[in-house]
Amino acid sequence: MDMEPRTVVANGITIAYRVWGPEDAPPVLLLHCRGADGADWAPVAERLAAGPEPRRVYAPDLRGHGRSDWPGSAPGAGPEVYAYATLRDDVRAFLAVLGIERADVVGHSLGGAVAYLLAQHTPGAVRRLVLEDVPAPVPLDPPRPLAERPDGDLPFDWVMVRATDEQRNAPDPAWWDGMARITAPVLLVAGGPDSLIPQDQIVTLAGLLPDARTVTVDAGHLVHATRPGEFLAAVGPFLAG
Repeated sequence: MDMEPRTVVANGITIAYRVWGPEDAPPVLLLHCRGADGADWAPVAERLAAGPEPRRVYAPDLRGHGRSDWPGSAPGAGPEVYAYATLRDDVRAFLAVLGIERADVVGHSLGGAVAYLLAQHTPGAVRRLVLEDVPAPVPLDPPRPLAERPDGDLPFDWVMVRATDEQRNAPDPAWWDGMARITAPVLLVAGGPDSLIPQDQIVTLAGLLPDARTVTVDAGHLVHATRPGEFLAAVGPFLAG
């Protein structure tokens, strides 16, 4: 892995990303959860890149995170710069800039929502899709309360937190309807009873997808970080399928 992230300009912003594995290996894209960045995937990415069937692994920082641009901090910017559809378009443009026509995509939490929107919008870009502890896009009841900004510097844009909370409370109904357009096989990795995600919502999401299977790893919400071996034991064979 490069010790320092690389950068590209895609969809009008600078996106930082990390890369592992042989350049000519099949590509896999890893999308992190809210508040993290591409480095969060390092233990998983290293093993995917060096496995018996090596992969070329890309892990970008989503907009508003890490070393990618934070457009919500620009003068006059509003929360719309963090629309889920805009994050999806960032990823689509990122793949295009790198010349990647089709990839396996693995998304965790917020990254998983971005991943399924990509698979809805551009089905041909996603060969196989892994959603790690990602709920169905149903309104939260009760809604998530307005978060208060912690003191000190943050590794992400606070405007992004407010914007994504609003969308999580009231998801666009088109996200639900679009699940039927996903043509890629999908693996849903559930975190089990200790997760902050209601596990029945993962079951609901699986029922919306044309080709889905679910596996539970009792690790809570941070499955790939807490139990990377079990995560890879489920994900590796699925991606190789």
